[in-house]
Amino acid sequence: MARMHSRRRGSSGSDRPTADEPPEWSDVDAEAIESRIVELADAGHEPSQIGLKLRDEGVDGVAVPDVKLATGKKVTEILEEHDATADVPEDLRSLLTRAVRLHEHMEANPGDAQNKRALQNTESKIRRLVNYYRGDKLDEEFAYSYETARDLLE
Repeated sequence: MARMHSRRRGSSGSDRPTADEPPEWSDVDAEAIESRIVELADAGHEPSQIGLKLRDEGVDGVAVPDVKLATGKKVTEILEEHDATADVPEDLRSLLTRAVRLHEHMEANPGDAQNKRALQNTESKIRRLVNYYRGDKLDEEFAYSYETARDLLE
């Protein structure tokens, strides 16, 4: 698939092997995984960070290679069940932090044309994501601006 703001093609990565059940060596209870996920979310970790921590550290010393295979649910679904989701989705939050950082850089360096273009591209991606999430995970009246992004991230 092509990139959004360049003429280059994307890099294709390797696919995970298809599996229908968790491996034999990962024998962890689904309830223990769910409680660990909620615990990590309460500590302030994003869903992608939670998956990495479960893969690397595991639950009770046993690694969890794939949460969906072990529990039958995705990390975000488990967080929604336990009302531990963030107010802003993770992908939108990361774009907002990038936009705020670039905006502050542009205030300090107004002649930086390359980062001005990067800020425009980032804000374009934010507007597309806001349109996608509006009404579902965001309010109907939500509109992106630097001030609202800065306030959301504080």
